[in-house]
Amino acid sequence: RTMSESLSKNEQKRRAKQEAQAKAKAEKAAAKAATEADKPAKKEGAAQQLEEEDEDIDPSKYFENRLSWVDERKAAGVNPYPHKFHVSMQLPQYVSQYASIENGDVLSGECVSLAGRIASRRSGGKGLVFFDLRGDGHKVQVFADAREFGEITALAEEERLPAFLKLMGTLKRGDVVGVVGKPGKTKRGELSIFPSKMELLTPCLHMMPKATYGLVDKETRYRQRYLDLIMNSTTREIFVTRTKVVNFIRRFLDMQGFLEVETPMMNMIPGGATAKPFITLHNELNRNLYMRVAPELYLKMLVVGGIDRVYEIGRLFRNEGMDLTHNPEFTTCEFYWAYADYDDLMKFTEEMLSSMVKTICGTTKIKFHPDGKGPDAKEVEIDFTPPFRRISMISGLEEVLETKLPTPLESDEANAALQALCKKHNVECKPPLTTARLLDKLVGEFLESQCLNPTFICDHPKIMSPLAKDHRSKPGLTERFELFANYHEMCNAYTELNDPVEQRSRFESQAKDKDAGDDEAMFVDEDFCRALEYGLPPTAGWGMGIDRLCMLLTDQNSIKEVLLFPAMKPLGEGL
Repeated sequence: RTMSESLSKNEQKRRAKQEAQAKAKAEKAAAKAATEADKPAKKEGAAQQLEEEDEDIDPSKYFENRLSWVDERKAAGVNPYPHKFHVSMQLPQYVSQYASIENGDVLSGECVSLAGRIASRRSGGKGLVFFDLRGDGHKVQVFADAREFGEITALAEEERLPAFLKLMGTLKRGDVVGVVGKPGKTKRGELSIFPSKMELLTPCLHMMPKATYGLVDKETRYRQRYLDLIMNSTTREIFVTRTKVVNFIRRFLDMQGFLEVETPMMNMIPGGATAKPFITLHNELNRNLYMRVAPELYLKMLVVGGIDRVYEIGRLFRNEGMDLTHNPEFTTCEFYWAYADYDDLMKFTEEMLSSMVKTICGTTKIKFHPDGKGPDAKEVEIDFTPPFRRISMISGLEEVLETKLPTPLESDEANAALQALCKKHNVECKPPLTTARLLDKLVGEFLESQCLNPTFICDHPKIMSPLAKDHRSKPGLTERFELFANYHEMCNAYTELNDPVEQRSRFESQAKDKDAGDDEAMFVDEDFCRALEYGLPPTAGWGMGIDRLCMLLTDQNSIKEVLLFPAMKPLGEGL
């Protein structure tokens, strides 16, 4: 048998394909060589064409070449990092001010200086080079013509074009440049600046990702957010929206007479929430301090001191899991309102959120893609139009489970019944199996799963709410609510417990849970109890996570997309 007969059909096809590709490559190379041979010879030492971007080489080699060029500039006495460049206006102002120029017009009587980063560079023929200049979320074209450059026109005619192309060749994609020139539009209507001078302000030493594809790798985007912001305009829009959310909340509270304050980030006792804290060492005191899990207790102390409406927007730290909706540090807003109760807070929340969503999104109904965006991605509508639905926690659970929960919930019988319900409905709850944890898991499975649109889950049991006041008409429950939207918690609020004796008793009950192995249970905070003994007015307290709200308003299903620098595992261990 011949060699070809002994080869499989697939192998024969593969070899034939390789031969065809090699032949086509050789023909292409020969054609290119013939074309080059037909071109007129270049004048010695003259660069008649714009130097091509050397972006097909290895990125590390690109970096070495660029670094060498910078070193050469320094050795020649040219500073590649000038101290100052006068900018007469930013790009957004330029776009706004000159958008109405007629096509083909150039305002020869005006001179403007802009600065930004080169997003793209392309040759436009003899003596013409085009750049896209980006900055502050806007783009302006640079229409560079050798005949308009002052330093070029001063040269002898045969030296002008080579000098111009040499200058343009030093400006690479990613470089930060300054441009001085006249405002105008091309005949096709492209808003541009027609420069008489361009100056390199900061060279980019690394090869930028191809503009055609952008930067899509999540690992790179999260670890090198600056590169993500350079390459993807949508990333900037997300964080602009985030700032709008924070500013809206601040203005809304300020207009209602609330005072913004700052409270300690490091505490002797991690109070104010049931969460596992981060621990750090204070060298001078030689003792552990806890990064705050909530500012609540300090803010209520300020209400005791006579600041009747007080709020704080800031970072909290919880030493818990990392997933699509959790980051170890996150931003919240908490406020405390003397002489109000949780009914007032529900109305206040409806008004704040509905008006915020309407202001930022233009409507109270937003579109959200829970599984990410794509051509066939699932889309849901979330309606922030008030009033929001309300579900009473225990009666809501009893209705769904079709059973009556035993009382009091603090009893061993109630705990055993809840364990049995979890087992019956395949609801997993990891030890310790405290009543509060069992209830939380059941609520997550059967009530939170109903909360696509904003919904208040109300009237939590005392055993789950160590800082909330007893319900005035429902024994064993508290005047507390959590707001859920898109099946995730958005707000937590309640009428504040202000009885110091009852508060100390609940802290001690939490301490027992901590001794039983519950890392998220609270400590006994004697300083806070002492403050309550001086008299906390009837008060309502409210807290909301900024990050999850921003996820909804920017249509992102990962919290990492709305944090500029999210927590990441060490390199090599994934996201």
